[in-house]
Amino acid sequence: MATLGDSDIQQRLKDTPAWQRAGEQSIEREWNFPDFAAAIVFVNRVAKLAEQADHHPDIRVHGWNKVTLTLSTHSAGGLTDADFGLAAHLDALAA
Repeated sequence: MATLGDSDIQQRLKDTPAWQRAGEQSIEREWNFPDFAAAIVFVNRVAKLAEQADHHPDIRVHGWNKVTLTLSTHSAGGLTDADFGLAAHLDALAA
């Protein structure tokens, strides 16, 4: 899978405005939940979706109610369509 160029990444970020660039090769988003248990429920839903997509984000649970997901296609060495596709699905999952 080919990595996206900078202009393509900028355009896709306009379509997924909650996500931000995290360095040159990743995008990330943070969610806040009412409590720790709700954050873990979300993480479990993310894990199921990621397994189905065969595309796995880095997951960080921090504070007592925050989850940060970081997406990158490690095998391609950067951002690909798969990252932005999964980002859109994760946005819908959290809605």
